[in-house]
Amino acid sequence: MNDTSTRTDPESVHPVREPAPRDTTSARTKRVLLLLIGLGLLGGLVWYFSHRHAMQREDAAESARRPTATVAFAATSVADIPIRLEALGTVTPITLATVRPQVSGVITKIYYTEGQHIEAGKPLVLIDPRPFQLALDQAIAAQARDQAQLENARVILDRNKVLLAQDSIAQQDVDTQAATVKQLEGQVQADRAAVATARLNLEWSSVQAPISGRVGLRPVDVGNFVSTSDANGVASITQMTPIDVEFTLPAANITAIQERVKEGAQLPAIALDQGRTKQLGTGTFLTLDNQVDTQTGTVRAKARFANADGMLFPNQFVNVQLQLDTLRNAIVVPTNAIRYGPRGAFVYVIDAGDTARIRMVKVGPSADERTAVTQGLTPGERVVTEGGDRLTDGSTVRLPGQASQPANGGNPREGPQGTRPAQRHPGVGGG
Repeated sequence: MNDTSTRTDPESVHPVREPAPRDTTSARTKRVLLLLIGLGLLGGLVWYFSHRHAMQREDAAESARRPTATVAFAATSVADIPIRLEALGTVTPITLATVRPQVSGVITKIYYTEGQHIEAGKPLVLIDPRPFQLALDQAIAAQARDQAQLENARVILDRNKVLLAQDSIAQQDVDTQAATVKQLEGQVQADRAAVATARLNLEWSSVQAPISGRVGLRPVDVGNFVSTSDANGVASITQMTPIDVEFTLPAANITAIQERVKEGAQLPAIALDQGRTKQLGTGTFLTLDNQVDTQTGTVRAKARFANADGMLFPNQFVNVQLQLDTLRNAIVVPTNAIRYGPRGAFVYVIDAGDTARIRMVKVGPSADERTAVTQGLTPGERVVTEGGDRLTDGSTVRLPGQASQPANGGNPREGPQGTRPAQRHPGVGGG
């Protein structure tokens, strides 16, 4: 029994004893790997701490070698900033007249010169008046003749009435004479109208200016025959003072404008040339159109300008600034002090140690190269206006008038004049 069990056990025992050496080898391998990884991490930490101070010293040395940037600055102040709406407008005359003759004839005299200012009622051209004078004389003569016949017919009628009372003539003769008197009275009235017409035509032979304004280029010359159907007429007159400017505004501004108008406010308007460099005139807001253009989402508006100096010219394109309101006691800075980064608007504030610090701000309306800052600044702080492209948060700055500080070395990342790229604002982007 014991021998039999001994012969059969070897095949059944080997599968049980062989896995034990394999498990031992795997565990040892894992322990070795973990030990190596731990040693690697420990070595990395030792290297980092041993070189950290050297890296900091290198960065400090690089910062010391970096040249101090010279910047211009301005102090924040408190002022009133106008809230303005800007638009592109067209100068439009209040009145434009193309003067056409009321009678036909040959021009014998021209009284005006091109481009001159002429007052209403002044003569422009003279059409040969002789035919009209002859027509007037003829009408006056016809009226005198018919007036004499009328007076004679009235005398006969009065005599016939006396004879009728004496029963010397028939009633029919009296009635006939009375009809003759009425007929002549009508003829005399027609003669009076003919005389008035002839006199009016004679007056119209002298063409006068219907409005005051600037006369355009002359379309006719002496000796030209003109008629009432001529499209160009004998002159064109444009009213220059006052004059209007039509412009368009976004429909979103209608409510604000109407509220200010209801308050009785006179909204000032300024007209600038196309380059926004020269002021052409000042005026006041006049009115809005009665509907919104649905295709553009805008509404037409009109402002009136005195234009005493004639700087605004009809059909001229101008830039219009309509002052809607005024922001009182606002903190203002020069507009070129405002910069923009990924987080929004910011400025460089110079502290007491002449170090530039980034300050995030909220920007309000702008006017006359000044911008209101509604949040982020206090009055009297110094902000960088020029040279900010060479700065980062914490840069040391040199102000105008301060002595130059020699640099210990150059920065290979700087440009040919020692300036940094304008896009490098790590303090703004990274928070």
